Parts: sequence; C-alpha cells; structure tokens
Amino acid sequence: MATDFIRIALSELRTQRGIALPYKGGTWKEGGWWDQGVGDWLKLLKLSGPCCLTTCLEWWCIEILVLLTGRLSHAKQAVGVLAIVLNFDCLLYSVMLSLATCASIRVSNELGANQPGTAHRSAYVSLAVSVVSGCTGCLVMVAAKGIWGPLFTHNEAVIRGVKKMLLLMAVVEVVNFPVAICGGIVRGTARPWLAMYANLGGFYLMALPFSVILAFKVSLGLSGLLVGFFIGMVACLVLLLVFVAKIDWVKEAREAQILTGGLEETVEKSEQDEKCECHL
Repeated sequence: MATDFIRIALSELRTQRGIALPYKGGTWKEGGWWDQGVGDWLKLLKLSGPCCLTTCLEWWCIEILVLLTGRLSHAKQAVGVLAIVLNFDCLLYSVMLSLATCASIRVSNELGANQPGTAHRSAYVSLAVSVVSGCTGCLVMVAAKGIWGPLFTHNEAVIRGVKKMLLLMAVVEVVNFPVAICGGIVRGTARPWLAMYANLGGFYLMALPFSVILAFKVSLGLSGLLVGFFIGMVACLVLLLVFVAKIDWVKEAREAQILTGGLEETVEKSEQDEKCECHL
C-alpha cells in the first residue's frame, strides 16, 4: 500500500495536473523535496491522500467483515475459514494493484504528453486486461480450492469451509480486478477522489448493510457476508465504469497541459516561430 501511495504520488507530481515541476532542456532543474512550496505539498497531498484511501477503504471493509464473522455461530471455525480465504485474495490483490498502478501511470503520462487518443486506448486496453486477469484469477482460485485449505490446517471442517468459500471468493475476484484497474484509470486523470467515493458508496453503503442482513437476518452465515461483499463490489464497479465512460479525454489532456505549463511553452514556441518567419 505504501509503495502504491509513493508511486502514484510521484507520478502525479511529475506528469499530471496538480503540480508542475520545472523542466527544461530534457532534464529536471536542480531541486528536491524540501525546495517545494507549501502549496505544492498541499496539492500533492490532495492527490495522494484519496489514492491511499481508495485502497484502505476496501481493506477496512474486509477487516469489518472479519469482525462480523466473530459474531456468527461457530465463530472460531468461521474466522479460520475467512482468514485462509483472504490469504489467497491477498496474493491476487498484489497483482491487481500492480496492474492498477501501471494503468494510472500510463494514462497520466499520455495525458501529460497531450495524447488524448493514446490515453483513451490505454485506459480501455487496461480494462480488457483486467477482465482477462479477473477470469484467470477466478480459475486459479477454483483450481486451488482442494489444496489451499490443507496448507494451513488439518481441521476437516475448516478445510470443507475453505473449499466452499473459495468458490464464492472466485466470483468476487472477477469483479475485483476491473474495480482496481478502473481506480487506476481515474487516478491517472488526477481525480482519485472518484475512486474513493465509489469505494465509499459501494463498500460502506451497499456491501456492509447487505452482508449484515444476509448473514444475520437471512441466516446465511459466512456465505451471506461474502455475498453482501460481492453486491457492494458490483455497485462499486458500476459507479467506476460510469466515471470512466464520462471522461472527456481531449479536455483532460488540455487541462493537463495548462496546469503543468506544457501549453504555455507550446504557445510561446509558436509565437517565437511566427516572429522569426515575419522577420524573414
């Protein structure tokens, strides 16, 4: 999480819209972290804070689900099952987080280079890769359901529970990958708060209430908690897809140029070329 925070922050700092570092002649001018003004640091925090919260909000929701699992009947067994399942989820999450960071940097670089068409293609290629990766992760999880539980315990009841819950979690991963990559895309447009709001709405206004209802009122137990989490994940994905679909790439590229000073340099150069032509 910390690595993602730093990478995204530095990417936005160098290539995107919030802060313009001085650039001339192909090399960065001399200066470091402490040479930046207070306003620059505030802009950095405004971009990087929501990036960090986007990831934190999802994992905090999962931690709350773990706490709720302790209120189920046979809580010790249920917590053991969920802990083993989440270990597998962590492995896959490292992959999707890497893909999301790549998508964020790629999109922000293209917008910073005033290439809206390439940024648009990069975003949708990233989405396609996320769908394929999600399906692959789902198949891997299903294939490993028989061997994953015994790696952690010899308790037959827990192993049976892990087999059952891995099937549910495998379906969640199909949606989880696109959610992560969509978050990376909106971060690349220097609007990380969109992903934060989507996670806040999906996980806390949908996932947790549905999980509680299904687990305790409908008496589905641990399955109900994961089904509720899946419902929230789907809601989160729908919101993010709407945000991505509504992106005006030409406008985003132009704003990136203005706020990083790139457009001013281009206009200045054009004016100088015109003056030279006039003198000739």
